[in-house]
Amino acid sequence: MARSMRDIKRQIKSVQNTRQITKAMEMVAASKLRKAQEKAEAARPYSQKLKEVVSNIAAGTKGIQHPMLVSRPVKKTGYIVVTSDRGLAGGYNANILRKVTTLIQERHKSKDEYGLFVIGRKGRDFLRRRNYPITEEVTDLSDTPSFSDIKSIAYAAVGQFEEGMFDEIYICYNVFVNPISQIPTVERLLPMDGALQTEESQGHELKAGYEYEPSPEGVLEVLLPKYAETLIYSAILDGKASELGAKMTAMGSATKNASKMIGNLTLTYNRARQAAITQEITEIVAGANAQS
Repeated sequence: MARSMRDIKRQIKSVQNTRQITKAMEMVAASKLRKAQEKAEAARPYSQKLKEVVSNIAAGTKGIQHPMLVSRPVKKTGYIVVTSDRGLAGGYNANILRKVTTLIQERHKSKDEYGLFVIGRKGRDFLRRRNYPITEEVTDLSDTPSFSDIKSIAYAAVGQFEEGMFDEIYICYNVFVNPISQIPTVERLLPMDGALQTEESQGHELKAGYEYEPSPEGVLEVLLPKYAETLIYSAILDGKASELGAKMTAMGSATKNASKMIGNLTLTYNRARQAAITQEITEIVAGANAQS
């Protein structure tokens, strides 16, 4: 009985230590989440204004044949997959990786039909172990990544599409709704033939008129790659907020479960202690009766 009580007490101490760690990780994730949300929101006005300008040029320039605006027969597809470098984030990585692998299995029969641009160590390791074709990878991003951190992979994805190595590009990431909810999403990034016509198809008038130097075509040639890279960066910021929200929720649940476990173990310990005391009293009474 004494050994059993010692084991229970040791387990209670172990769970208490774990609860301290998970509580600290929850607070850290909550603090970083606020910063990640602020950064994602700060990037949206730039992305929206850039889309307005690009849409204005594309709508006002007749017969433009930029490769990023023209759909072509799809022979090879690229997927930009946004995951995290670390775990302890609930189903954040598992959900998006499951969605991507399911989509690939449904759409492609051969590895020659697609390539992957992977952001995050968890996604890279998962896909590499299963022999998926990884074209580019970026790991060790900070919790508030800058554009320079992902410029190489964004530039590679856009450049390889323009060169015809890929006929379409999709970006796969978790859309941040709130700390409890993140939605695994796959969106077509390139070509932009449909995305830039959204305003016009919905009947919205262009907000402003612009004059371009040296020409609308020349400006569009520069802006389209930057716009695509900006969309990738915005998705990564959204994914980072989703990651931190998932971590905060997972660590909060772990802390609650640890508290519940400590309560149950404490109850078990008290019962065992009470049983031991009762046994000792019974033995003392029995001994006293034997002597009388």
